[in-house]
Parts: sequence; structure tokens; C-alpha cells
Amino acid sequence: MTPPPWPWHGRPRKRHHQADAPATDNPTEDADNARPADGDSTPALPPGGIPTAAPPADDSTVPAPADDSAPAPDASSSVRVDVSGERSVGAGRDVSHSAVGAGSRVEHTEVDNRIVGSTVEGDVYQAENLTVTHHHPAPTAEPVWRPVRVGALPPLASAFQPRPGLREEIDRARERNATVVLTQVLSGGGGVGKSQLAAAYAHQARAEGMDVLVWVNAAETAQIVTAYATAAQRVGVPGADGQDAESDAGAFLDWLAATGRSWLVVLDDLTDLEGTQRWWPPAGTGGGRVLATTRRRDALVSGGGRAVVDIGTYNPAEALGYLHERLTAADAGHLLDDAADLVEALGLLPLALSHAAAYMINEGVDCTAYLDLFTHRASRMESLLPPGADTDNYGREVTTSLLLALDAAGRREPVGLATPAIRLAAHLDPAGHPDTLWTTRAVTQYLTDHRTTRASDPAPVTAGQARSVLRLLHHYALITHTPHDTHRAVRLHALTARAARETTPTTDTPATVRAAADALQTVWPEHEHTARDLTTVLRANTDTLNDLADGHLWQPGGHPVLFVAGHSLLRAGLFHTAVTHWQHLTAVAERLLGGDHPSTLAARGNLATSYWRAGRTAEAIRIEERVVADCEHVLGRDHPETLTARTNLAASYRREGRTDEAIRIEERVLADRERLAGEDHSDTLMARGNLAASYGQAGRTDEAIRIEERVLADRERGLGEDHPDTLTARGNLAVSYTRAGRTDEAIRIAERVLADRERLAGADHSDTLMARGNLAVSYARAGRTDEAIRIEERVLADRERLAGADHPDTLTARANLAVAYARAGRTDGTVDLLRSVAEGRGRVLGPGHPDTVMSRAGLATVLTWRGRALLPGDTAGAWRDAAEAVRAVGPHLSDDPAMYGPALADAYGLAAAVLDADGQPEAAADFRSRAHQATATAPPPSPGHATGGRNR
Repeated sequence: MTPPPWPWHGRPRKRHHQADAPATDNPTEDADNARPADGDSTPALPPGGIPTAAPPADDSTVPAPADDSAPAPDASSSVRVDVSGERSVGAGRDVSHSAVGAGSRVEHTEVDNRIVGSTVEGDVYQAENLTVTHHHPAPTAEPVWRPVRVGALPPLASAFQPRPGLREEIDRARERNATVVLTQVLSGGGGVGKSQLAAAYAHQARAEGMDVLVWVNAAETAQIVTAYATAAQRVGVPGADGQDAESDAGAFLDWLAATGRSWLVVLDDLTDLEGTQRWWPPAGTGGGRVLATTRRRDALVSGGGRAVVDIGTYNPAEALGYLHERLTAADAGHLLDDAADLVEALGLLPLALSHAAAYMINEGVDCTAYLDLFTHRASRMESLLPPGADTDNYGREVTTSLLLALDAAGRREPVGLATPAIRLAAHLDPAGHPDTLWTTRAVTQYLTDHRTTRASDPAPVTAGQARSVLRLLHHYALITHTPHDTHRAVRLHALTARAARETTPTTDTPATVRAAADALQTVWPEHEHTARDLTTVLRANTDTLNDLADGHLWQPGGHPVLFVAGHSLLRAGLFHTAVTHWQHLTAVAERLLGGDHPSTLAARGNLATSYWRAGRTAEAIRIEERVVADCEHVLGRDHPETLTARTNLAASYRREGRTDEAIRIEERVLADRERLAGEDHSDTLMARGNLAASYGQAGRTDEAIRIEERVLADRERGLGEDHPDTLTARGNLAVSYTRAGRTDEAIRIAERVLADRERLAGADHSDTLMARGNLAVSYARAGRTDEAIRIEERVLADRERLAGADHPDTLTARANLAVAYARAGRTDGTVDLLRSVAEGRGRVLGPGHPDTVMSRAGLATVLTWRGRALLPGDTAGAWRDAAEAVRAVGPHLSDDPAMYGPALADAYGLAAAVLDADGQPEAAADFRSRAHQATATAPPPSPGHATGGRNR
């Protein structure tokens, strides 16, 4: 339905200050909406919004009206008015702006007077002596900018050749284009020195004080997104936290487009040009530049106004110069006997020359001897790597020089470990992995089993020997080992990795892949919230390994590290990325193992969980109903995994408001758990807690409390008073007491839970923050609003510091604070917070997520409250609130008419009231008709959008 013109003329009216709209008893986030089941780790205060009702078939928005009122005061200055004389009087627009009698004074941020018709409105002063003094505070010093550096900038190679001809060509291209793409076109393929040239520019930019320098290992799109997200956080882009990577990356690109700062973004080894089109930084903005390296040569490389500079091998003079400088610097100049023939044999390829130089220095072999070795090995390569296998033209020279270096390194201490070590490293992310992997039992056992030189009674490889082999490979220029780079200490050239993989016997690949996976699982941090950067690196390495594993991680079933990485995405709040991860794992499992394999069922169940966390509950239910049927068929009706699948399905039913169905399933699960495992088993107690959650949602509070009191007693008896599960049970009982109005008891329990959490887990643990938030809810219910606000403000600050501004838990904390502000009558603060929550949830969770829907509806409702409070004295403000309320829900009406309709109807009703006050009854009647249509046609709201506990 097309809206009529917005006819309000905005006639200015005398201001009349009123208190903010009263707090509601139906808050945005509250314990009544949902709470966690026993043992669950989701927040007890679930995401949501101030409940409203549902909209008409109209997705129109309200245009902002013309504002004829006085301009907003300048908060940076003030005005002081002094009046003197016996009969002096200053009549302001209200008491705070009035001065009466000699020597009186009023100070405020603006002198507001105007004439409407023949009436003076605003501040009027009459005095024998009148002095007006303007106060302007001293300007705030601009914060000192500190250069931002993101990414591991590779060091320049020993004897780096500046290649002046190429640099001149790059500089000329840079003058014409904002983006310069370095690509290779000669048969030498990879290893021609593209990354080193890019690194030289980056080092120069850093030395010259570039404001923002970002080096991205761009082989995978996910790494580009992660680097941008990190840059956004370090630069201070509002709302950026590195958790919702795509959102933060987009914000960083927007910042680049608008900033006046100098910046350089280097995309090294760009591979997926199709998938990275949206992630190209903006071209031609201020002092910004983009430099990319790639082996691609198709039309996409030069699209978008990018200049392409072809990078080939060294010319003979550069190759000889490199070899001369490298050997001379190592006091090995005497080895330069016939360098010209050697550099030609090596194809003038920089990477092959670096392998050769390291070999010659370490082995004391001159150019002639190395050339003989190289020629002999190259002839043997015909059988190992025939010409047809070198489809990418990445160079037989690199493979040959690699094998020669490995032969030599394998004879050095620790003997026989160089080859298996580089083969394992070649299956991980070339951008780097932590060297702690090499101290794990998985790696040391792998090195022991695959040592190339067999002793009669070989001792097991130690962690020290594993670290020594890293240094050995580093000395032979096969990897780069920088121990000070905590999370990416071990890096290697992608071409070296490719050559190492392609010369690995197929019989060795399965053990290599599984050793790498076992090591990744071993070093995965138990508390990811304290090791976010490490976790990000481990996820990237797991992705690389999975891409290269060729199915070896699925025999005999899916390797646990694949599941750990997926769960990590969910814990990080990366719900949409998690959906993609689990979709891929499910498809691979079905293809390799079949639809009924336990690993396939587990992957499918986790896919449902990721849908559930992303707010796609209907899709989660469809999958979970299938998982339940499959588990019953494959595992049996009484198998623990079957019971878990039923529990997850019940949680989804509960979220969809299908509470009766959830209760029927959970009652059955509880009976089965009691029969199969006993009444005191942990799974039984969890099932009992889940049932209590559904009873609470159904309004059966007394039954829920009786169950939870029993669960708490059982937990205390079986696990002790300080066990985390006992604390969870105690916290759940406090929430139910709050719901039942037993506030004093709830507060006593909540205070104890918080003290125990702080003592046992620390002030920053997620469970501690949840306990603190629950206590704030109890304080608010008891009327201790100021205390509740102080706690909620602390929780929000802690969430932002620990998880980032856009993490779902942070958005929930912000919404909870909005509820507390609403209870205190701080409507302006409520609006600001809900506006931030609605925008954040729309960006992070998506427009259709239930939490996003409730936040937008809640924002529209609070705007309408505020507008009605403003209406008697500020029709302009009331109109602006009505317009924003319609904009908040109108464009999204079709997503959830039941939730958005009533909020839209209320906003239309406010607009009608403004038009009435403005003397436009016909226009007002039209908007009332719209409001009536909204309430008449909107479907009834679902019984609830509560969040229940999940087991997986």
C-alpha cells in the first residue's frame, strides 16, 4: 500500500519539559523471556527485544519531516546571563532559564528566544544592566595517532635484489592506478620474487611512517577477511572487534574509503579472484595504495582499473648479483667459480637460487659441484615429476633444488628428520603456524616413525630435536622460523610447500595428515576467549589441512579437529561462517562415509545447531527431525546420541514457541535417561533441567522450581557445592525464583553464585559475566534499579573488552542495559542502546534472526513511548520519533508481521496524534486507518521466541 504524503507542517510550539516515558514491565531482555537449561552455557538473559505486536501489509517508511524548530544547542559552549537592578527580571522558557532580582544569574547552553506571530517565545530578559558572557572550553587535544601494523611482514631475503627496472615500471603504474597487481607470465612460474618486491615496498612504507600497513596472506578469502577485521579493530573502526569477521572487514573497507590517513594494503599470493572481488580495497582514495601478488593472469586480474605488472625471473645480471652478494656475505665468495652456468641451469629463478645458495654455504660446495649435483638430480626427476605433471609451470628447478637441500639437511643433526618435517609443514597454512605444534607427542611420534635414516635402535624423537629440525630447515632456506612470532612462527613459501607435497610418497600422506591434525587438536586452547588470535590461526591451519587432506581426515571417521574448529566458530559468535563450515563437513561426510555413519549424523546435528544459533530455527528443526529419525534407525532408540538428538529438537521446538511438543519430548528423554543411566547420572540431571526450562516457559513455574530445587540438591550431593554444574543449577533456580516473585531469595542465591564464580573462574570468565547479569535482573525486579544499572554497565564494558563490540553476548548485554535504563525512566539512553543493538544484530545475526526482529520491534516501541511523552510540548521531536520508529520496522515488515505489525501501528498512531495537534485532522484520520489496519490484519504473535539449552 502506497503511503500518502506526509502532511505535517511542523509549526513550532513552546517547549514543555516532561519526564521520560515510564519504564515498562515488558523489557527488552529479561529472565522471563528464557533461561538456560541445566548445564547449558548460553546466557541466562537471552537475546530479544521489547515485545510488540504486528504490522499491516505495508513496508513504507516515514520520511523525516522538515524541522522548523530552533537548532540544537552547541554542547561545546555555554552562555551566562547576569541581570542587575532592583526590578530586573529574566523570564526564560522554564524555571531553569529564569533570573529574578538584582545580582541573580542563569547559565545554560543556549539562549532560546524567537517570535511566532506576535508572541515572544523562549528566553526574555529585562534589566538595568544585562551582561551576556559566552564560555568556550579549551579545545580538546587530538589523540596522538600511532601507526597500525597488521600481518607478518616477511623480512627481505639475504642479498635481496632491488630490480630497479621492475620497480620503475611498478612506480609508473602506481602513478596511473591506485592498485598495482604483480603477476608472473614466464615459464618460471611461482618463486620469481613477487612477494619479495611487495615486501620491499612494505618495508619502505613502514620506514617512511605509513599510518596503516596491512600485509595479508591472501591465498584464501577467509584470511583476507580475518586480516581486515583485525585491522578494523586496531584502527578503532566503531563496532569492529574481529569476531564477526565479515562485518568488521566491510567496516574497515568503508574506513579506508573515507580516511585521510596514508595506508598500504598488500594482498600476497592472491588466488581466489572470484571470491575476493568484494574485498578489494577502495581505489584512488587519498593516500591509500593496494599492492597484490598473484600467479593468475586472466581478465579478472586487470579488472576494476587495476594495473598489471608482469614479473619474470631475474635477468642474468640480477641472478649473478644475488649469488655473489649471498655467498660473499657468508664469507663463501671462493665458491663462485662458474656462477653463470649455474644461474642459467636454475632458470634465473629467485626461489631456486635461494635454495642453491643455502646449500652451497652449508655444504661448502662450489658452483661447478652444485651444478653437477643439480643436473644429476634433475635427470632423476623425469620419473618423479614428468613434464605433464608441471601444469602450473611452477618450476622443476624449485623441486630439484628442494630435494638437494633436503638431502643435505637430512644428513645433519638431527639426522633424518628434515624430509618428514617439511612434508608435515607443507600441509599447513603457508602463512604460518605456532611452533608449539612441534613439541606435541603427535609430531614427535610422526618424526620418529618417518625418520629417513634408520638406526639399529633409534630413540624416540624429543621435542628439542623437533625444534632443532625447524632451525635446520630455516638455515637451508626451506622454511622461515621466527620464534618471537608466537602464533605464526613457522612459515614456508607456498611453492616450496607444493613441491614438498608432490614429492611425498602417497603411502606417507595419510600419516602426515593425521599427525598434523592430532597436533592442532592438542594445542587448541581450552579457554578460547583468552587466546583469540591463536584460535584464529589454528582455524586457518585446520581449513588448509582439510583442503589438502584428500579425504584422509575421514578414515575411519571424521577427525575431531574438524569438529573442534566448527565448535570454535560458534563460540566466537561467527554463526554464518559456522553454517558454511558444517554444510561442507556434512556434504563431505555423506559423500565419503554415507548418510548413516555416526560422523555424518554428528556433522548433520552440528549443522542444525549452527542454523539454530544463526536464528534459522525452521531449517534447524527440519534437520533435527531427520537426525532423530536417523539416530533411531542406525543407533537405536535408547542410544545416548539418539537421546541427545531428541533434546536438541526439543530446544528448537521451545524456541519456536512449540512448548507443548518440547515438553512431551523432554519428559520422554528424562524417563529414558532415568531408566538407562540412573536418577543421579549427569545426563539425567541435565535432562531434568531442560524439562524445568520448558515448564518455566509454559508458565508452570511452581513445577519448574520443584524440579530445579531437586537438581540443585542432587548436584551438591554428587559433585560438591563448587562444581560448575552445581553453580549453573543454583543460578537457574535463582532465575525461576525471580520469575515467581520470590525476589529476596533469588537475590541471595544470585549473590552467592556470583561470588563463587569470581572465586573459582575469575572475574572475566563468561560464566561470571552471566552470573553478574542475572544478579542485575534480580536487583531490578526488587526495585534496586541504580545497582542493577551499575552492574549492567560493568557487564557491557567487560563483554566489549573481552569479546568485542559485535559479539552476540555483547549485544545481549547492551540490550539488558537498555532494559535497566528503561526501568529508570532514562528513555533517551534506552533508545541509543536499542538502536545500537538493532543495527548490530542485523549486521551480525542477519535481518531475519529472532533477536534482530525483537530488537527492531523494541526500538520502535520505545521511540513511540518517547514521542508520546514529547508530544505536548515538542511536536517536532515527536514527529521525528514516529518517523524513526516506522523506519525501524517498515522495511522489514515481511520478515515477521506478527512482531513488527503492532510496533508499526503504534508509530502510525503517534504520527496521527502529531497531525491532530498540528490541526490536520484528515491526514491524522488516514494514519489512524493505517494503524487500525495493522492491528486488524496482523496474525497473532507466536507463544514465544525463548532460547532453550542445547546439549551439543
